[in-house]
Amino acid sequence: MQEVTTADPVGLDPRKFRDPATTAKGEVRAVVPLDGLSTLWINTGSLCNIECAGCYIESSPKNDRLAYISRAEVAAFLDEIERDHLGTQEIGFTGGEPFMNKDMAVMAGDALARGFRVLILSNAMKPLWHNRAAIADLRARHGDALAIRVSVDHFTPEGHEAIRGKDTWAPMIRGLAWLAREGVNLSVAARQPIGESETQTRAGFKALFSAEGIDLDAASATDLVIFPDMDAARDVPEITEACWGILGIDPGAMMCASSRMVVKRKDAAAPVVLPCTLLPYDPQFEMGPTLGDAGGPVALNHPHCATFCVLGGASCSGG
Repeated sequence: MQEVTTADPVGLDPRKFRDPATTAKGEVRAVVPLDGLSTLWINTGSLCNIECAGCYIESSPKNDRLAYISRAEVAAFLDEIERDHLGTQEIGFTGGEPFMNKDMAVMAGDALARGFRVLILSNAMKPLWHNRAAIADLRARHGDALAIRVSVDHFTPEGHEAIRGKDTWAPMIRGLAWLAREGVNLSVAARQPIGESETQTRAGFKALFSAEGIDLDAASATDLVIFPDMDAARDVPEITEACWGILGIDPGAMMCASSRMVVKRKDAAAPVVLPCTLLPYDPQFEMGPTLGDAGGPVALNHPHCATFCVLGGASCSGG
């Protein structure tokens, strides 16, 4: 396994991540078996009301590479979970901005009515604001089974807007504060800036939560989820089978050991299933049109597998 370096980032070695079976050094690439489908992610579409620097899915007001998924299409996967007794506990919705999909609230309601927990990832801006009545109704009927995680890239307006663009801070704070007042099961997702320690990041968010009257514990990894910065063009180690023992990491802790994601590509006749939320466009990771097709192991053949999951220790799931 290549050693992790703290030197200035360099470009990705073009020999890496070419073969799903072996690394550039000829070592056996790590794979992750599916232990059970605890979480099913639904990509609601890649369109977003803003365009963020470094967005792994390249969401924007113009990127429609992933189409809006429909209520009926989501229901078919919920039916499959129930029919085949897959034991799934949580349905996650991500985008793009999920609340730009007109079916978002009803899809969440359908999943909640079937007894699933629901986690929605949102920027808490205008699309969510326009869905306040529906969110309040879902909260009233289903309580904490509905959770919303808001993306706040930094605890300062300047840091947040450096990534999300001008005039994105105030609308986000308005939506975040409203969710907190409504008693929605709430969490925040932040990025770990290069050069800033996790201790500094959590201290900054503690001050923000206190100032805005938001009842979240910045020391909690559940209330404040901090993700590593990801750059698929930066050189990162390839993960081999030997790495599990070297690093002392359980492959069962990886996101793709317990989750899958459904996407619908633009102009596609039907959705397809992928291993996780991070790899929406790479065709090598398409597993098939049904959850039954997607039960095989996943080769860690992408830079995000190393940066986000193995070395970053992150997961999109609500826990």
